[in-house]
Amino acid sequence: MSWGFVRYARQVAGSGDIDEGTAARVLAAVSDAVAAITADASLERVLYKLVSAAQDLAGATYAAVGVPESEGDTFARFITVGMSDELIERLGPLPRTHGLLAAMLTDPDPHRTQDITEDPRFRGWWPQEHPKMTSFLGVPIVARGGVVGAFYLTDKQDGGSFSAEDEDRIALLAAHAAVAIENAALLEASRATALVEERDRMARELHDAINQSLFGLTLTSRAAAAHLTSDPGRAAEELDEVQRLAGQALAELREVVTGMRTSDLRRDGLVAAIRSDVALLDRVHDAAVSFQFSGDLRVDDVVEHEIYRIVQEALTNALRHAEADEVVVRLTAGSDATVAEISDDGFGFDPNAEGIRSHRLGLTSMEERATAVGGTLEIDSGPDAGTTVKLRVPYE
Repeated sequence: MSWGFVRYARQVAGSGDIDEGTAARVLAAVSDAVAAITADASLERVLYKLVSAAQDLAGATYAAVGVPESEGDTFARFITVGMSDELIERLGPLPRTHGLLAAMLTDPDPHRTQDITEDPRFRGWWPQEHPKMTSFLGVPIVARGGVVGAFYLTDKQDGGSFSAEDEDRIALLAAHAAVAIENAALLEASRATALVEERDRMARELHDAINQSLFGLTLTSRAAAAHLTSDPGRAAEELDEVQRLAGQALAELREVVTGMRTSDLRRDGLVAAIRSDVALLDRVHDAAVSFQFSGDLRVDDVVEHEIYRIVQEALTNALRHAEADEVVVRLTAGSDATVAEISDDGFGFDPNAEGIRSHRLGLTSMEERATAVGGTLEIDSGPDAGTTVKLRVPYE
């Protein structure tokens, strides 16, 4: 693919639309995205590298790349650059595919305008915290099956409007971004299939590991019940054996479950492991459980492990104790820190209430894990006010 791209880039440069230096910059951006696929196989990471390149190539203040869901009016991925982590957090959920955002996903032609608010397709959907934007360049990302995403660039850094040359640069990037996105999506699908197979294997292992212990536990408890009145001493011995077998079964269960989750994290990485857990919980619980990720994750295995365990504990608390209708996990890899936020709309509680730690030991565990990796943990909750657990781990 690289040599074909070089030839194509030179042809475009020779036509006078794009100089060779620009073509080389586009090539470098695509090569970086391809390298990300090889190293990480994370679609979010590929998208982040592509949209960062688009921002640089067009000289935009803000840039985003969106990949829509196969059905509905929402984005499956919407990665932005140019906004602070705090601003992204205040903006809330991902935008929906309407207005000019939707137009770039239905029409394969790029679109430029000096003032986005004057375009007839513009809708005043911006949240209050959203920065006001004027100049706009939208470029669809077209694959063989149609439009698979789009670049959205706003506010030229020099204060002017986006030029035809800017459009040509991003169109060239988009042409090869389509291949990178398709490859990353295929790899994710392959990993998802492997994950299902791995879970099936672990389910069989779980059955084999504790089935014998549970069978023995059942027989021994029956024997204890039979001797309870006729031979209390024998019944007591049988109950001691029941206790031993129960402890053995619990230990085996924990070993299998811990091994399964650790292997998921080690094999798939933090983002994929959380997304997999959230998808499973969403299927088996009445509450709607969702996951959002943005940024370029740059943490080591130790930090990944602790973030994962804190997210697990917070999810468990929300689903077991809060009786929530909706639980949202947001993971943001910002410029100076990784932030994990787990929010629910459940009953809530007073985190400072006397004795709360003795009833919710997970709170102490989460704080200890956060401290161990140099992070901070905030718990915002109140009666009938829902709960938000926010972990922030700054980069060293």
